[in-house]
Amino acid sequence: MVIAITRDVSPRFNDCEITHIERTPINLEVARAQHRAYVEALKRLSCDVMELPAEADLPDSVFVEDTAFILPEVAVITRPGADTRKPETESIIRALSPHIKIVRIHEPATLDGGDVLVVGRKIFVGLSTRSNQSAIDQLNELLGGYGYSVTGVDLRDCLHLKTAVTRIDDTTLLINRNWINAKLFEEFDLIDVDPSEPMAANCLPVGDAIIYPTSFPRTRAKLEERGHRIVSVQVDELAKAEGAVTCCSLILDR
Repeated sequence: MVIAITRDVSPRFNDCEITHIERTPINLEVARAQHRAYVEALKRLSCDVMELPAEADLPDSVFVEDTAFILPEVAVITRPGADTRKPETESIIRALSPHIKIVRIHEPATLDGGDVLVVGRKIFVGLSTRSNQSAIDQLNELLGGYGYSVTGVDLRDCLHLKTAVTRIDDTTLLINRNWINAKLFEEFDLIDVDPSEPMAANCLPVGDAIIYPTSFPRTRAKLEERGHRIVSVQVDELAKAEGAVTCCSLILDR
């Protein structure tokens, strides 16, 4: 069974944190409609979706990925880098606790789940404005006993590591080489985003399909040429808050 945890869009979504793009007005109703369609895509892929209610005082809380990352053995609760987002973790702990063991990182570490890329037993963490070296050190201590190694990755010009590279499967990654050092990932089969679509490196594999934005047709064509089944979703309004398809769910495979 695959559980997907999502959270409805906050009524204060226009007050979201913005770091690397220009702030533009967000149409709240359009954002909510796009999020509902995203949830329906998860359901069509046979996910048991746990839909958490909107958090009125937490503008970015639709982006549940940043609050945790989930391994087969344990769920790691993060400590988001933006102070306004730190309270988001409490409801996620309540949602995850019945299903999996919980561990947490602590001050002075900061970590957004969007900076965490898990590929097999290797974990890459983006050293961004939201995630720091202390988080990497703590993760190596917490997860070394499970056989995981954690490596930091320097970023350029993007918010999170998974803005620049995401997992398709345990041997294949989708990547924008302009924003990271691709040599760190040379052991993997790398699919490059189309040069005209720099934001196209974020995809969400679920079962035998990939949830992927409609905004990047040229990169989508590359994925389809490689035999990947694409489930398209429109998330351009959510993207105004620096969100992407991995950001809006936590996937727990039980």
